[in-house]
Amino acid sequence: MSVHTPAAASRADLVADTAITLLAERGMRGLTHRAVDEAAGLPLGSTSNVARTRQALLELVVRRHAEREARVLAPAEMPDPRGGLDSLVDALSLATHRSVTRDRELLVSRYELALEATRRPELRSFYDAAGAIFRNQLETMVTALGSTEPARHVLSLVAWADGLMFSCAAGSFHAEVPSLDEVRAGLRELLTGMLGR
Repeated sequence: MSVHTPAAASRADLVADTAITLLAERGMRGLTHRAVDEAAGLPLGSTSNVARTRQALLELVVRRHAEREARVLAPAEMPDPRGGLDSLVDALSLATHRSVTRDRELLVSRYELALEATRRPELRSFYDAAGAIFRNQLETMVTALGSTEPARHVLSLVAWADGLMFSCAAGSFHAEVPSLDEVRAGLRELLTGMLGR
């Protein structure tokens, strides 16, 4: 059993973060161990020492990606279940807007990983597990707001947000990113309709 030292942990983070950048810039074909070494300014072979195979590298990237996406909102910005609909709308709109503005690289790399997971069953479980954490949190929140069909409502919310983000990152609205207020208005309409408010 290996013990991770702080230096080893930061080397793994550097490799994963560099890989995320490469995915966003070059796509899946541009992600190689050698490319990560070069882009990170590491000696050749360093990425292989952290993640021996391509599968191991992709798993490392998915885990790091989930960590970084979880930090899109600061702890104080997370929705308070006692805050009702307003709290959820504010938090989700802030996270969605940041994804298409400040964290666009993270968003584009997520699409690359999602597509790769459709071709690699061994990656699918890692990708799905990362997404399940967010979906479970969202289901708890919509249930607290009175949803009678939380699983279906979560699917609609995620589909709405993913559709908006894809359209603004890679689709026909890439040059017309909505403002935070516009995202908030759309989410409020969706949630109000779902919950019968």
